[in-house]
Amino acid sequence: MNIRPRRLRYNSGIRSLVRENHLNISDFIYPIFVREGTNIVEPISSMPGQYRYSIDQLSNIINEVAALGIKSVLLFGISNTKDELAKDSYNSDGIIQLAIKTIVALQPDLIIMTDVCVCAYTTHGHCGIIHDGYVDNDLSVEVLGKMALSHAQAGAHIVAPSAMMDYQVAAIRSILDEHHFKQVGILAYSAKYYSSCYGPFREAAGSAPQFGDRAGYQMDVANKREAVKEILMDVEEGADMVMVKPAMLYLDIIAEAKVTTLLPVVAYNVSGEYAMVKAAAEKGWIDGNKVMMEMLLSIKRAGADLIITYFALDAVKYLKDNN
Repeated sequence: MNIRPRRLRYNSGIRSLVRENHLNISDFIYPIFVREGTNIVEPISSMPGQYRYSIDQLSNIINEVAALGIKSVLLFGISNTKDELAKDSYNSDGIIQLAIKTIVALQPDLIIMTDVCVCAYTTHGHCGIIHDGYVDNDLSVEVLGKMALSHAQAGAHIVAPSAMMDYQVAAIRSILDEHHFKQVGILAYSAKYYSSCYGPFREAAGSAPQFGDRAGYQMDVANKREAVKEILMDVEEGADMVMVKPAMLYLDIIAEAKVTTLLPVVAYNVSGEYAMVKAAAEKGWIDGNKVMMEMLLSIKRAGADLIITYFALDAVKYLKDNN
């Protein structure tokens, strides 16, 4: 019996020495909700510790993010101007376009990623344009291209199309290149599943569909090979990074993505995953900080290079306090 794995678990020093995966501050991307209005820091009831910010109130959170050493934020806009064609999504003076300019002025070294989807800009709440009662793929892609271009023109570094329309990455890459934004990257929501874990986000963004559901364009939760197909398509179309969403319930898909592509793999630790931990911790059923760190480490262990997470601020503070 010469093989004794417990030798390498004998004390904390040895365990640390042979630890295979580590969470780092640079792993995290922090999502931020920006809404119209003034003097607004509005709590999101289903996501304790998360808020909707008006542009004039962005400075505190953006400066905190930068001070903690987090490298990037992902912006979601909440528009008061909604119509059937999501025209405000590509308004040069729209909520996200103005937020980008504000953040560039506040923290020019912060990497700004932007969600490119029209659900928060349409009266019907779907991720694309409705034609004859159905989400029209090609009409939607045209609007997504305009939206991505407007974000690039405002100063975004990376655009992240999340609508799950076929060929959205190719269309966005084409319009960005055509307008001399070849340096702007694309984070493709390649494997975005039709998950039940998005409820708190939809409350936060006011983006729930007003009829039907999103099963016609988001991926079936039972499918794995389809995720590989979606990832390979986005890589071919010009994506710079690929994403798996959600993260915690799709660790196998993250692992599959890691061996499918040489591009960075991003995992989105979504609102429902965040809310479940927060709710159980508030009840005293779990140690919220320890479960948070175990959850994030499992995502990293599965193969994620970067993690979009509402836990980012708490996780970085925990890492600093326990270093």
